[in-house]
Amino acid sequence: MNYIKTAALLAVLTALLVLLGNVIGGRNGATIALMFAGVMNFVSYWFSDKIVLAMYRAKPVSEADAPDLYRTVRELTLKAGMPMPKVYIMKSDTPNAFATGRNPDHAAIAVTTGIMSLLNREELSGVIGHELSHIRNRDILIATIAATIAGAISYLSHMAYYASLFGGSRDDDRGSNPLVTIATLIIAPIAAMIIQMAISRSREYGADEGGASLTGNPLYLADALRKLEYYNKRIPMPGNNGATAHMFIVSPLSGRSLVKLFSTHPPTEERIKRLEAMAGHRR
Repeated sequence: MNYIKTAALLAVLTALLVLLGNVIGGRNGATIALMFAGVMNFVSYWFSDKIVLAMYRAKPVSEADAPDLYRTVRELTLKAGMPMPKVYIMKSDTPNAFATGRNPDHAAIAVTTGIMSLLNREELSGVIGHELSHIRNRDILIATIAATIAGAISYLSHMAYYASLFGGSRDDDRGSNPLVTIATLIIAPIAAMIIQMAISRSREYGADEGGASLTGNPLYLADALRKLEYYNKRIPMPGNNGATAHMFIVSPLSGRSLVKLFSTHPPTEERIKRLEAMAGHRR
């Protein structure tokens, strides 16, 4: 169901791009914006793992450095039939984790020192299973595609705005209603952002399900999420401006007020409820 929802949201996002392109610049304007956004996100897709790992000063570790963590990653990786990802540790009291990399052959899992001291072995395995599921499902590629289309919509809107300032609008030539054009320029980027966030939330549900299946016990992840939600509200990750919030297992911005439509993560309570339902158990 999550895959169907993701595909539907991507289709709506694409349709929004085509609509906006036709309203303000025809096919040529939409094509140019999509190509520009595609180049930017292509670079991001290939190098974002190095950028984000450097941003959080994550350090690679071996089995000798972090035996329990490394062993957990290796065991679940073998169970999933995946290549072993690189393992990193971030020095931060905020308990959190994320996966990055363009595909399963070039992937990394990073965890904070805070999460390692907070969670027991079973709960940590639930988190690692979640992150491995992101890698296996190629969620980073899906997020890049969504960002490409949403970025193109944003660029088109900005292009049309600046063109209107310099008298470059072709509304009169095509007989378009200026009010419709203005409304489209305002609404389209907001709608694109909402859809992009909805895709991110959908992939979180998918990773929860995949991770729970991988560990064999959905309650491992449910218990971990309960702890992570509690502590991230009290110890938000310093220096996180929201650009990378979608990568983490729980939002590092949980200590701030977020509008649900613009949230990168579904409500943790709902995630826990679904996991407990998978286990056939209610607490």
